[in-house]
Amino acid sequence: MLAMVRHRGPDQFGIYLDGQVGLGSARLSIIDVSSGQQPITNETEDLWIVFNGEIYNYPELRSKLESRGHQFTTQSDTEVVLHLFEEQGPNCLSLLNGQFAIAIWDSKKGRLFLARDRVGIRPLFYTQTNGTFIFGSEMKAIFVDPRVRAEIDPISLSQIFTYWSTLSPRTLFKDILEVPPGHYLLVDQEHLDIERYYQLDFPHAADRESILAFQSQGATDWPSQQDYLDAFYSLLIDATKIRLRADVPVGAYLSGGIDSSAISAIVRKFCNSHLDTFSIAFSDAEFDESEYQQRMAAFLGTEHHVVHATHAEIGEAFPDVMWHVETPIMRTSPVPLFLLSKLVHEHEYKVVLTGEGADEILAGYNIFKEAKVRRFWARFPDSTLRPRLLERLYPYITDLHKGGSAYLSAFFRKGLEEVNGNSYSHAIRWGNNQRSARFFSDDIQRVIELQNTSIAQDIEYPSGFSDWDPLSRSQYLEFTIFMSQYLLSSQGDRVAMAHSVEGRFPFLDHRVIEFCNHLPPEQKLFGLSEKRLLKKLAREWLPDEIWQRSKRPYRAPIHRSFFHEQTPEYVGELLSPQRIRDAGLFDAQRVEGMVNKVKTSHRLSETDDMALAGILSTQLVHDMFISNLRSVPPLSTNEEVKVCVQEKVH
Repeated sequence: MLAMVRHRGPDQFGIYLDGQVGLGSARLSIIDVSSGQQPITNETEDLWIVFNGEIYNYPELRSKLESRGHQFTTQSDTEVVLHLFEEQGPNCLSLLNGQFAIAIWDSKKGRLFLARDRVGIRPLFYTQTNGTFIFGSEMKAIFVDPRVRAEIDPISLSQIFTYWSTLSPRTLFKDILEVPPGHYLLVDQEHLDIERYYQLDFPHAADRESILAFQSQGATDWPSQQDYLDAFYSLLIDATKIRLRADVPVGAYLSGGIDSSAISAIVRKFCNSHLDTFSIAFSDAEFDESEYQQRMAAFLGTEHHVVHATHAEIGEAFPDVMWHVETPIMRTSPVPLFLLSKLVHEHEYKVVLTGEGADEILAGYNIFKEAKVRRFWARFPDSTLRPRLLERLYPYITDLHKGGSAYLSAFFRKGLEEVNGNSYSHAIRWGNNQRSARFFSDDIQRVIELQNTSIAQDIEYPSGFSDWDPLSRSQYLEFTIFMSQYLLSSQGDRVAMAHSVEGRFPFLDHRVIEFCNHLPPEQKLFGLSEKRLLKKLAREWLPDEIWQRSKRPYRAPIHRSFFHEQTPEYVGELLSPQRIRDAGLFDAQRVEGMVNKVKTSHRLSETDDMALAGILSTQLVHDMFISNLRSVPPLSTNEEVKVCVQEKVH
């Protein structure tokens, strides 16, 4: 099991065994490199912990624990978690500022405690079979147990082709579940209890209306825009500073946009630190932002490193990416990030700061603007002028603009007046994604139809959701589905840790999230200008051409990465009618038709592009984890891994 995840922690292996439990740790040494070997126990040796992640406020927590008599044997943040749990049990989670997957064995109670961070930055999976509970940071570690059988769940596959991910706690595989973000599990011989300890929350829209009325009466003690700005300024700087806590160098990703540029600027301006920055340049001009990356690196004076991603390199690396992400993906965007983390590793960095999360907490995506325009249009649905505002959105999707304003109006009119629906902001996207389901085989289609689920039934909405303002509802859906389930996983943790690199996200500090969730909507989306508060800060730190740039989402080429002068051999093989029929997941004739289309016209629509990525990635996952579980590469002759085994025999 440890060998399967040794890329996540190649520095040390640690194992604890007793008559009831086995705990294993593959350690990436970042804090307390010399003495933080896991598993770690408490003073009485009745609690044992293995831990993946970072606790950024561990020095402050340790000081308080020591003042209450706790004794430490290491300088690690892992041991802080253990003593905090010893004192407070699961309630300790509310005190942690970090990203983590935790497993603590209580030998006195014969009980296992598992927990995952608030937003799902670190992965954690489990299954139960033949009276045994098995867990791991990646599913491939679970699959090596001979009692576990990997089988694709058609409902999960349908969710991926709708939402770009499964909905937690589902995974692609039957009976393999994830610990949802913001949850913990307690497991003993008789029970498995799962509890939520964190929930995204937003104020009720009625509360905001009363606040506005209060302000209009001339009240002066309510926060001004400068008050919001000052508070955000302090929070973001502190969130960035504490994420520099490490006993190894910390670098940063630099995309050329406002989010990563702001984080890098904070490091240079307020931390007086040397900074290496890393970015992706595309050979395909449609996706390349390297000009802005170079300008920003020069402005900051960082030592800048670039990985150049060509169509051929993306196609070649795609199978390796699928081995690490373990689930179908509807885009190729994780691949260049996989290549980027390799570059980071080659420069001997283990930690990078990134700008992920800013778009979700500050309404940076076009989908938020789209929902706002459609609500505005829905007040006068016969208007011909209001839908023209949509022409300013999605300039990078040519299919939407090929038919002019009439086509745009028809596309975005679907469900226009259903403004009270919970999924109003995302229904068009999800409905459009579902068109890819036409490629499913008849057998898969039948299983999905028998389940008879819909978008409204799939998603579990929190209490009070319908009372939030429209932007808050949109943000919740984007945060909990797209970001937690896809962006932080397939495009985040999995491709970074593939090369033993840890990403850290200042915008996802829970204090920053909660502050932004309670901002008035106009401090986030002002008219159709996104991330208003961040832009006001950034104008002090960044060049005008960076902070004034229109939002350009990170994307990567799809069909051109698989079909070109040197089309990878695996593409033709896995998309061949015989291999499609063997897997039984897709209709061979329809897939063959799409393949012929791209071969003859060298172009696919946006929807078919995503379908191609989804089909090919599903075929790869099936081939790797069901047809033939890929073996672990042996240790090279010059590679040493320190292994520590703690064993208690009862």
